[in-house]
Amino acid sequence: MFVALLLSGCGITSILRSGDPELIYSKALEYQDKKKWSRAATMFEAIEHYYVGAPREDSIMFYKARCKYMDRDYDTASTLLDEFRRKFGRSAFIEDAESMYALCFYYMSPGPTRDQTMTAQAIRSLSEFMVRYPNSSRIEAFGKVIDELTQRLHDKSYNNAYTYYKIGRHKSAIVALKNALREYPESNHREKLMYLTVKSGYKLAENSITEKQQDRYLSMLDSYYTFIDEFPESEYRKELEKLAANAKDYLDKNSNKDNE
Repeated sequence: MFVALLLSGCGITSILRSGDPELIYSKALEYQDKKKWSRAATMFEAIEHYYVGAPREDSIMFYKARCKYMDRDYDTASTLLDEFRRKFGRSAFIEDAESMYALCFYYMSPGPTRDQTMTAQAIRSLSEFMVRYPNSSRIEAFGKVIDELTQRLHDKSYNNAYTYYKIGRHKSAIVALKNALREYPESNHREKLMYLTVKSGYKLAENSITEKQQDRYLSMLDSYYTFIDEFPESEYRKELEKLAANAKDYLDKNSNKDNE
């Protein structure tokens, strides 16, 4: 096995050293057909300078980028594909290049517990592709990918806000929860976000100094009424009704004291 690999490696080296661009090109195509992406990419890279300004220039540049993409080197592939689409906007390969460019960001996008900058970039790139190629056969599939990526953003936003609630930083939780609702009003976490806003508001008021409790209970009740208006049949309704009753009792008692 080792000898075979060694001989194979020598064969690649000898072909590259031959200086024959047509030989190297044909061998690169052969490796590409056999899905030996790394070897093919190496050979395409070795001869691309021979074809600058020639009709085959875009083919070689595209094939090299595609080999990197198929080899799952998405970072390098995205750079090469971006260069290709800027340089060869009229190439026969342009739609394929644009689609792979957008998908590079999708494959580099992490799960919802990590930074979602790449996810946002993927959504932008996929959306741009769909606008540019409205009749593409990829439209339906890309729409599903965008839905998947959007859900990651919703999950990330919810998880961030929930973390503040979980560790008892209720003032920060309220800000994060409201930001999540404002940024993603169609989130499937909407009910839970609004529920946690009410609970965080109650806990913040309950644990505040006397001078701040009245305003914070009133703010909590505003969130409560908004929640009930939007989700009258919510499973959380009974729990929040008890908190709202406690808040009203506090406000009534303190109102009576002020009138004495």
